[in-house]
Amino acid sequence: MRKMAAFIFSTLSFLLTTTIVTAQLRSYEISTDAENGSKVLKGLLTRADIQNDTAFKWFNDNMKLGQVNAAAVDAFKKHQQGIQLVVFGGTWCEDTQNLLPVFYRLIDKSNFPDSSITLIGVDRPKTTLYNLHKAFNVTKAPTFIVLKDGKEVGRVEEYGKYGQIDKELGEIVASIQ
Repeated sequence: MRKMAAFIFSTLSFLLTTTIVTAQLRSYEISTDAENGSKVLKGLLTRADIQNDTAFKWFNDNMKLGQVNAAAVDAFKKHQQGIQLVVFGGTWCEDTQNLLPVFYRLIDKSNFPDSSITLIGVDRPKTTLYNLHKAFNVTKAPTFIVLKDGKEVGRVEEYGKYGQIDKELGEIVASIQ
């Protein structure tokens, strides 16, 4: 278990460093989803990759909707130290289109640092570049994973247990000692 946690932490650290160093280079593949014809980004992404692409109008439209759970905002503000968030999502996926903006509204309201977020695009079979889907055992999109000092402390898959990912992520973060 420790070896796996160390591997995941090392892999994430390497990928984050690589992403920062090669910020001007694209670190994802672009394709078209065979089922619905939508644009698919597969690999390491930034929020701007989605937010600034007209193919993903859903992101900016959905950023304007709804309120963020206040307790979740408080938890994220209080427990930012040592937390890393890893998000797997599919730009082709309706659940991701609905939930990724909810996640980023929470991030914005809590002033959580973008540098502590790794956004990874998956294709319809939920695979990624660099086999990160295997390292994190991802089978659903979206999947929001909370790490503390490189160790997974919780995750929310798709709509989670409440249908409110912000609330559930807040509970995970609040439970961290």
